[in-house]
Amino acid sequence: MELNLVTGHIVDSAMRVHSELGPGLLESAYEACMIHELQTRAVRVRNQVEQPILYNGCLIDVGYRLDLLVEEIVIVELKSVDVLAPIHKAQLLSYLRLSKKKIGLLLNFNVERMKEGIIRLAN
Repeated sequence: MELNLVTGHIVDSAMRVHSELGPGLLESAYEACMIHELQTRAVRVRNQVEQPILYNGCLIDVGYRLDLLVEEIVIVELKSVDVLAPIHKAQLLSYLRLSKKKIGLLLNFNVERMKEGIIRLAN
């Protein structure tokens, strides 16, 4: 599936989930609903995907997990916070770099309008 089509499905799914649930829930609730919404669109999605660090030629599992990996090409990091902090962007950029993926979406569901909670980052 083409990259822009995948990100379009993700954004549309986030808008629908936010429209149904609104802000204020735990990230785990939004994660489960995003998975359901993407699967109903026949989009492949995996959650809590292990992301080891490649250090000195060795893969080392340090407990990093990608919230969602969609179609094996887009990383989605889910948040439900009052304000996105610079560390949230840094986290997603690190995941993109470690996984060698090009595009990631940072989705904060704790906003009045979902459009305000979507950030697209590129590696």
